[in-house]
Amino acid sequence: MKKFLVFCFISFLSFSLFSQNAETRLMRFPDIYGDKIVFSYAGDLYLVSDQGGLARRLTSHEGLEIFPRFSPDGKHIAFTAQYDGNSEVYIMPAEGGIPKRITYTACLNRDDISDRMGPNNIVMTWTNDSKNVVYRTRGKSFNDFKGQLFLAPVDGGMSEQLPLAYASWCSYSPDGNKLALNQVFREFRTWKYYKGGMADDIWIFDFKTKKIENITNNVAQDIFPMWHENKIYFLSDRDRTMNLFVYDLNNKNIEKLTNFTDFDIKFPSLGKGYIVFENGGYIYKFNLNDNKLTKLQIQIQEDFANSRNIIKDVSKSATNVHISPDGSRLTLSARGDIFSVPAKNGITKNLTQSSNAHDRNPVWSPDGKYIAYLSDKSGEYQIYIQEPDKVNSEKQLTNFEKGYIYKLVWSPDSKNLLWNTKSLELNCINIETKAITTIHKSIAREIYDYTWSPDNNWVAFSDEDENRVLQIYLYNIKDKKEYKVTSQWYNSYSPHFSHDGKYLFFISNRDFNPIYSAVEWNIAYQDMSRIYFLTLNSDIKSPFANENIEVFGKDTAKKDDKAFNLEIKNIENRIAVLPMLAGNFRNLNYVNGKLYFVESRRGQSSKFKYYDLNEKKEQEIGDYWNYQISADRKNVLVYNNGNWYISNLPTGSLSLKESVSFSDLKINIDLKAEWQQIYFEAWRQMRDFLYDPNLHQVDWEKQKNKYAELLPYVNSRNDLNYIIGELIGELNVGHAYVGGGDRKEIQRIKTGLLGAEFEKDKSGYFKITKIYQGENWRNNLTSPLTGIGLDINENDYITSINGQDLKEVDNIFSVLIDQADKMIEIEVSTSSNGKNAKKYFVKPISDEADLIYFNWVRENIRKVNEATDGKVGYIHVPDMSVAGLNEFMKYYYPQLSKQALIIDDRGNGGGNVSPMLIERLRRELSIMGMQRDVPLTNMKPRGMLFGPKVLLLDNYSASDGDLFPYQFKRHELGVTVGQRSWGGVVGIRGSLPFIDGATLSKPEFAHFDENGWIIEGYGVDPDVVVENDPYQEFLGNDQQLNEAIKIILQEIEKFGKTKPAIPDFPNKSK
Repeated sequence: MKKFLVFCFISFLSFSLFSQNAETRLMRFPDIYGDKIVFSYAGDLYLVSDQGGLARRLTSHEGLEIFPRFSPDGKHIAFTAQYDGNSEVYIMPAEGGIPKRITYTACLNRDDISDRMGPNNIVMTWTNDSKNVVYRTRGKSFNDFKGQLFLAPVDGGMSEQLPLAYASWCSYSPDGNKLALNQVFREFRTWKYYKGGMADDIWIFDFKTKKIENITNNVAQDIFPMWHENKIYFLSDRDRTMNLFVYDLNNKNIEKLTNFTDFDIKFPSLGKGYIVFENGGYIYKFNLNDNKLTKLQIQIQEDFANSRNIIKDVSKSATNVHISPDGSRLTLSARGDIFSVPAKNGITKNLTQSSNAHDRNPVWSPDGKYIAYLSDKSGEYQIYIQEPDKVNSEKQLTNFEKGYIYKLVWSPDSKNLLWNTKSLELNCINIETKAITTIHKSIAREIYDYTWSPDNNWVAFSDEDENRVLQIYLYNIKDKKEYKVTSQWYNSYSPHFSHDGKYLFFISNRDFNPIYSAVEWNIAYQDMSRIYFLTLNSDIKSPFANENIEVFGKDTAKKDDKAFNLEIKNIENRIAVLPMLAGNFRNLNYVNGKLYFVESRRGQSSKFKYYDLNEKKEQEIGDYWNYQISADRKNVLVYNNGNWYISNLPTGSLSLKESVSFSDLKINIDLKAEWQQIYFEAWRQMRDFLYDPNLHQVDWEKQKNKYAELLPYVNSRNDLNYIIGELIGELNVGHAYVGGGDRKEIQRIKTGLLGAEFEKDKSGYFKITKIYQGENWRNNLTSPLTGIGLDINENDYITSINGQDLKEVDNIFSVLIDQADKMIEIEVSTSSNGKNAKKYFVKPISDEADLIYFNWVRENIRKVNEATDGKVGYIHVPDMSVAGLNEFMKYYYPQLSKQALIIDDRGNGGGNVSPMLIERLRRELSIMGMQRDVPLTNMKPRGMLFGPKVLLLDNYSASDGDLFPYQFKRHELGVTVGQRSWGGVVGIRGSLPFIDGATLSKPEFAHFDENGWIIEGYGVDPDVVVENDPYQEFLGNDQQLNEAIKIILQEIEKFGKTKPAIPDFPNKSK
């Protein structure tokens, strides 16, 4: 009750604040020039006096307008916006006006202000002469971690990359000859107090000498350099909270200038004599002359349309759909409310009507009297029951202090409910007495499969044993005893009692029919399961017994239920299998002699079927993968292509006709209340799921209250994600991410790309300076200018596109807007004068990342081959997902004849396949094999490289890309070269549901060895430290790879092992 009152108070506070001329908070990304400050609020730009006061809105587009920066002459504001369907750089007059687009880049999939990689094309600063805007883009990077700095001319033209392979926040020296910069971009990561390999420093790059210098060299985060006269100001969390520091270029001393202890300073910007920044949602102004700090009082008087109550169609967000006992209605959850929906005609009812609560997982009682569901309206998830025809008639059954509940299952007599929890318990509650019984507590995982016997006295469920083999257990409600009823040798799961009390059906993986790998002598097992059953007592005959035929499943449930007799003795010996092909099965339901189920096999779609125990045959119903049978066993609910259908229980193939209408699923949503609920649910999920139950000793209650202070000021869904991100960042752990939610999405308009680099020639045409090679037989590696029948080469000139002469076009990509994946006509000449131009038809692509990656890998292979005279192989592993595994497999086996191998883990984005790679790299020669007339001998085990190995890693080797070098070092597989890795290895799984579709990653699975926790928050140190110079890498000089080549050649010399030669053939004549 106390938590509910606090919630109501916050809601009232929200209303009170915005019903007056209250001070505004959650203003983002400020910049200052003279007596003006520009900032972003709720995705729009505003202008206000440097003294505070009433702000004036400059932009109003439904997309985001962020990162405004005044030009040094004060005439313009550059900013990142989404006017034309992509995040691009725009400029406008400093007092406001019509925006002008000055960049034309790739439309990236990861371009979200809530994404940990941050939005694309962020405005960083201006050149000192106000002629160019500096922006950071990932449009030319295959690694989402890395971005490059480009100059966009304000008068139009092609963007030009600064001579650095990667960089982010930056500031020019007063004379423009140097650039203070960060190399890493991680300000959108929700990981505070980070000291892993990606923690950044402030660097100075000299455009004349091309030298770069680290001026802070601290283990913490030093970010946002701002160069003013002979000093460089920056942010650092070296004292935990992010504060403002200054580096004196004369004496090289560092001084702390602010002392915030609660909220971090965020996104500072330098003006003439002042720095402005965010802190706790406010904008502060720091005077560079006297170090005086001023919090500005700013008001915004708008309609705040983005946070007003809305009436919304939620039909597409319906989940947890459940059929009523007689099939006449459905209950479901949508946007956090519980609904009752008629199967055909009738009224759709919103039973809970609660924007301030997440009501979910409704299930109809078999007698039809109640709908049980879960709700956090009390401040924690509790179990409720409610009469299905009365709104807000709920009855609270539980009063848990904390914990997460997954799903509910009614007993057949509608008197008890089962539920499972994050704390690995399976529990039961009597809805009248509210007495709770803990049936089972797992040692391995949450319990997902559980069901009732028809007499309500037994519960069947599956759980993993100490060997992580799934077993079926039976629990007797009356004597509170548990019995394991399946073999320890096979995974068994999905138990289901027949309603006549004769059988317990279940699925078990007992078929061992391997499939063989095409890349090496290895196997995998798929389609291992069949449907099994056991007779519940020794008097029950198997339907497949070699005796007189009898009819099974006659609907005598009431009589059978009374006679229910479960005999535990020798139960495992009473197991039989349905005579069907092995595959994958789920969702077992027995009705009157027919067992309904869903079946799938490798390479086949799911099939809805039943097996008739009387006819001894199976029947296909249709290509459906989700169904339910009503409690009266007369109706079936089927999901297909986004719609739900109710039909009579089929006895043959089922043709779906009219779907259940969700057209009346509309809610009047109080967005403010909903956002608060989402915030508190995110807080609870971290509390209940983080791998450390002590939450890293963080005062989690205090942090909740600290950031809840900002909730009344949220007027954009992105701002809610920002607040949640700041909250979860306090836990100081990797893989804590927030994203998604119901936000306004702009229509993405993709720029066509030609897989090439261009420069504007003085003739007016566009010279092709580089063409990326591809593999045009692969969709993701098509290089448009290299197709069959095209004679287009580097140093040729593109003179027209779709008939438009390019002489008067200042940026070739401006005529390729919305041309991705569409055929276009181009004219290409070998001469800058455009004579003898040939016409070609090509299809631009939308993303060049795969092409750029392909060319980078092939270039590295070439370098290694040339430098080692073909002795050494090279493999880059971009991540530890299927894509990364495929890259490893693709390049590993064709290079097994090499004398040594360089494995490149740099930029590895993580996944979970590192043990598969390590297993192959750990293989040791056991025996040799030969065959007559075949010069090549065979090593066993097959698929091994006989020779030394070197592993490259860097600060972007992340997650499973961290675990890979750790294992490589632990097993002494070779020398590691590069930089300390990212240091984030607490693993995650899929997000739990949120009201509006938000996602939250909860770090749950930590790693340790005999010495304690490993890697997290630090990373993996290489044996040989080499930091690439971003200028040298821009030129193509990869210092880390060069060092790896040097070391691997030394390792070859030291290896000292040779493969055994074929011995003399035996003489067996004596």
